[in-house]
Amino acid sequence: MTTRHIQLDTGRLSVRVRESAFALDELCGFAARNNLKRGFLFLSKVLGKHWPARPSQMRRIHRHLAAQLAPAIGPRAFIAMAETATGLGQGVFEAALEQDPHTPGLFVHSTRYRVEGRRFLEFLEPHCHAPDQTLYLPLRPEHLDTFAQARELILIDDEISTGTTLCNLVEAYRSFNPAIERVQFVCITDFSGADSAERFSERLGLPVSCRSALHADFDFQPGPPLSAEIPPTAVGANRREPGQIADTLGRFGIDRALQVPTEVLSQTTDGLEPGAPILVLGTGEFMHAAFRIGLELEAHGFTVSVQATTRSPILVGADVQRCLIFGDNYDEGIANYLYNVDPADYARILVCHETPSEGLDELMEALNPNEQMRSNCMTYRYPDAPD
Repeated sequence: MTTRHIQLDTGRLSVRVRESAFALDELCGFAARNNLKRGFLFLSKVLGKHWPARPSQMRRIHRHLAAQLAPAIGPRAFIAMAETATGLGQGVFEAALEQDPHTPGLFVHSTRYRVEGRRFLEFLEPHCHAPDQTLYLPLRPEHLDTFAQARELILIDDEISTGTTLCNLVEAYRSFNPAIERVQFVCITDFSGADSAERFSERLGLPVSCRSALHADFDFQPGPPLSAEIPPTAVGANRREPGQIADTLGRFGIDRALQVPTEVLSQTTDGLEPGAPILVLGTGEFMHAAFRIGLELEAHGFTVSVQATTRSPILVGADVQRCLIFGDNYDEGIANYLYNVDPADYARILVCHETPSEGLDELMEALNPNEQMRSNCMTYRYPDAPD
């Protein structure tokens, strides 16, 4: 059993690895956050959120997790947690489609954005800065049928500790589909305990299994409060009008792999030398398109990193060494962050977004501190949400 002790500004974190298909340091680092509910963060290195990740490494994790799923017993609903695991969940869903293309399946991810007139389920993520989560019912009739008739539920998050949020989601989903027969919890790092599947099964009254790349235990000893300052809020207006966010992605249901327009690849690489470093940057919950574009660019011989902006405030220190702060592109009126990225490290940065372009102004300014770097930064807006 491997044991690590990590001293953070907020306290002392101890991690004991029980079983893992990958080295702990390959999967995650550690950071502190100014949050009285939870003063630490497992900082995934293969998620593409708080750490620049190679898309091929991300795909390797997607396929590894999908290969652990039990054989399908019927239609499957894959649900990923916003905001951190939206891209991971869609990647696992697509890998599962590759491995079992004949079983009906649907991918949906939770969200923190309310769209007037759309039907939704609601649940809580208690330890988070922004605890209210929304899960929309799919828009297309055939997707709604799969969602309502699924025999098993596959929930994806980057890590599991208490499992409370996932259990809350299962209970919300069962109010819509009480005939669900079993549940699989999927994550990169599982800290929920050796007997967690039995505990979750007892709580939900359903058979639950836990699939992950690493099983470990942790203990956190909080230190004295850092300051009397109230942490920055991660809760914004959360209100969107129809057409301001994409309708044909995971938020409202998708049953196929996301396709990358070929013109995006040619425009992004125009004028670059082979092997040039490229950052493909997602924004908020809009993560998966950045991964798919990054995967194609990497296949064409470029050195690619994938990452996304976030609303989660993390303290600089430990495995977070840089932080850019800017207004969010969803017009919520809250701060957004980008961690461990130096824009000068990249020959080109491609910002992927679903929101109107004018919302990117502060992010683009943070990425482009001088005129020379400004010419190396491009944007791509998902096509079903026109300006």
